[in-house]
Amino acid sequence: MAEERQWPVLAQCLPHNARCYRWCSKMLQNAPLASFCEQLFCLCSFNVCSSLNEMLLDCLGVVSVRRTKLAVIDRDSCSCMSFNPETRRLSMGMENGTISEFILSEDYNKMTPAQTYQAHQGRVTVVLFVLEMEWVLSTGQDKNLTWHCSESGTRLGLYRTTAWVSGLQFDVETRHAFVGDYSGQVTILKLELDSCSLVTTFKGHTGNVTALCWDPVQRVLFSGSSDHSIIMWDIGGRKGTAIELQGHNEKVQGLCYAPHTRQLISCSSDGGIVIWNMDVTRQETPEWLDSDSCQKCEQPFFWNFKQMWDSKKIGLRQHHCRKCGQAVCGKCSAKRSTIPLMGFEFEVRVCDSCHESITDEDRAPTATFHDSKHSIVYMHYEPTTGWLLTSGADKVVKLWDMTPVVS
Repeated sequence: MAEERQWPVLAQCLPHNARCYRWCSKMLQNAPLASFCEQLFCLCSFNVCSSLNEMLLDCLGVVSVRRTKLAVIDRDSCSCMSFNPETRRLSMGMENGTISEFILSEDYNKMTPAQTYQAHQGRVTVVLFVLEMEWVLSTGQDKNLTWHCSESGTRLGLYRTTAWVSGLQFDVETRHAFVGDYSGQVTILKLELDSCSLVTTFKGHTGNVTALCWDPVQRVLFSGSSDHSIIMWDIGGRKGTAIELQGHNEKVQGLCYAPHTRQLISCSSDGGIVIWNMDVTRQETPEWLDSDSCQKCEQPFFWNFKQMWDSKKIGLRQHHCRKCGQAVCGKCSAKRSTIPLMGFEFEVRVCDSCHESITDEDRAPTATFHDSKHSIVYMHYEPTTGWLLTSGADKVVKLWDMTPVVS
């Protein structure tokens, strides 16, 4: 595994009490940082959204915020947000299933109600505002994907999912919606003005999908899961290529992509942040082969009663080589190795012959590992400045300068 590296925290917010935050860094006197905070206004998905809003406004020096301006947020807990800096439109999904939209003033000191959508019968899990289409896409715990017209407020369409959705991305050019759910499935839907059609489904995760990231340039979709893995789906290649990335010890909580450097940023609930170099030729992980006996020494596995009886030998437990996918016994796969080009940044089981074929060059890491020192629940990357915002379960918000590692 690559050596863990550190980079400086530009600023961080520490909890003062349950309803109020204070900013603890003199870096906020810097004008570019304040400008960046404006762009990040209301991007964090907290249940105490009003407290976070007040904290961000305070860091901008806007101290005249009245609680009445945020009273509409306090009546119902917010479950998700989408902010468009171009139009300053803030779309907030609520626990009661509604979506409330506001227009923020230029000084970010006033929120004018714009629209309310009766979108779902349960908690809103994801909300997206698509400026090019004037659509508001949302998913909820009622297992419905809906899209509304942001101008009229009317519902345009609805699609029933098999499980409640935890990730949603949209491609404007093709009108494809990428939907990740709690069954571990990723569904691609073609959305029309008043209807939708199923394009295809992907099933590669053993746990629920926790994060999605779409790159419209390379036309690849990244999905993170509670099974600790990330899968890169090559949508544009139309070959069904799926590259697996294994670099986290806990569930993946967020994914961001830096298109100018072709680097993927991922974070997990254990505080780990991994920077993946995607500008390399990666290999697909092989499918695991089925066999009744070890494909190296031909010893029977424990369910192969006939061969055990004929050879008078006790059956062995089955394993799989992560490089070739062959079914092998423990004796023939006793060694471990990293295989970074196949996404395995940690050591994994390989058979003896594959272990001998892996060179030191093949073991060169393609990712760097960093510790954020808090359990991350949300992240946002701003590629123009190279800054990363992370918020944690410890009610701490940290702002990182990523330029030393994302370049």
